[in-house]
Amino acid sequence: MDERARLKTLLLQKSCRQGTFTLTSGKTSDFYVDGKQTTLDAEGAYLCGRLLYRFVQAHPQPLAAVGGMTLGADPLVTAVSLVSYLEKTPIPAFIVRKEAKGHGTGNFIEGKNNLPPGALVALVEDVVTTGGTLLKVIDRVEAEGFKVGLVATVVDRQEGGAEALADRGYPLKAVFTREQLMGGV
Repeated sequence: MDERARLKTLLLQKSCRQGTFTLTSGKTSDFYVDGKQTTLDAEGAYLCGRLLYRFVQAHPQPLAAVGGMTLGADPLVTAVSLVSYLEKTPIPAFIVRKEAKGHGTGNFIEGKNNLPPGALVALVEDVVTTGGTLLKVIDRVEAEGFKVGLVATVVDRQEGGAEALADRGYPLKAVFTREQLMGGV
């Protein structure tokens, strides 16, 4: 079984649920993807790291780091960074806080000292619905002087997130769309 097919199996077993759920966006849905159930699994984390790293490698310009909003992106940025090291093209990870650190440096971004000034970076997320979290991350990363070159997710729920990101000039790359995950592709 190839890596993408195996990840699909894990996502369906560990992360996908039917029922009535309230999403981060406030919307209700009959379908929920609890991505952390897969991204915090050793095999799931590795596969997510490998597949998201392929997007990083395929980018036409070299990307200097991979980051995302805590908590959903934490295991993903670590996985991508570790895979990059194993592939002998190491890139650091960084985490964007939901709120600025209330003490010490007051940073929104942890790990930014590992990034060169003005670096072109990749942003990742486990699941995208409206794109609101990624848009907030983009704003914070750009406010720190970095440039966003890639925005990627494990699952695009196909509920407007890709369009919202594209409207701001950031096309979304997805390992799976909802249709691909729940359908046969």
